[in-house]
Amino acid sequence: MPELPEVETVKRTLNELVTGKRIERVTVSLPRIIQRPQEHEQFGDALVGHTIEHIDRRGKFLIFRLDGLVLVSHLRMEGRYGVYRSEEPVEKHTHVIFHFEDGTELRYKDVRQFGTMHLFNAGDEEVLAPLHKLGIEPMNPSFTADALYEALRKRRSAIKPVLLNQHIVVGLGNIYVDEALFTARIHPLQSADSLTREQVERLYHAIVSTLKEAIDAGGSSIKSYVNGQGEMGMFQQQLKVYGQQGQACTNCGTMIEKSVVGGRGTHTCRVCQPQY
Repeated sequence: MPELPEVETVKRTLNELVTGKRIERVTVSLPRIIQRPQEHEQFGDALVGHTIEHIDRRGKFLIFRLDGLVLVSHLRMEGRYGVYRSEEPVEKHTHVIFHFEDGTELRYKDVRQFGTMHLFNAGDEEVLAPLHKLGIEPMNPSFTADALYEALRKRRSAIKPVLLNQHIVVGLGNIYVDEALFTARIHPLQSADSLTREQVERLYHAIVSTLKEAIDAGGSSIKSYVNGQGEMGMFQQQLKVYGQQGQACTNCGTMIEKSVVGGRGTHTCRVCQPQY
């Protein structure tokens, strides 16, 4: 599943490709992707004649801001967007097409068919699902070590599943939680409420630096992720623990181990991340 760096990269590339384009019509071939309104025909009809003004991101969600409307899109496992000329063949598993007046199309392709789209009147997206209960945005100035400490200190669960909880901190998935915990020298099974302020300070800086480095590298292409221009990310070449089981730790040389924490494959160094 694309995490914050991948969605941020898609956001940036789509802003370059579709900002200012006016929608002529919308084709929906898989209605269940459209979660709001209930009738997918209403979704297409409402968007006709509207212009994409800007694209934002909230956690793992893309937010298309149009004149008076807001489209919230979640890529889920393998959703991807691409811009094409209208005469180009439509690829298999393309489920939603936004036809623009200039003869180009924004196409949404999703092999796994788990992606979702919600359409709102501007302003309603902040108070209704799926955005209304999201947690702290780690790339926002409001995300500080103190804010992270307050969010964690009443959570008795292991720190890894807590960080994966989108109601607490948004945008983090399996890859970047493993990487941040390794950088912060924290074992993923340590309970969130037992973290000291010094540990949380390390974790805060690890989350921010890991995400920034991943964004600079265009995200991680572990499976099928590409950005809005069809380009792969390169951060997978910088991963220190995720997917590195059996390889030597870059800090101490100990073999990276893989286990299961909270139902998720988890990668650690038992020396650099001792379990208390």
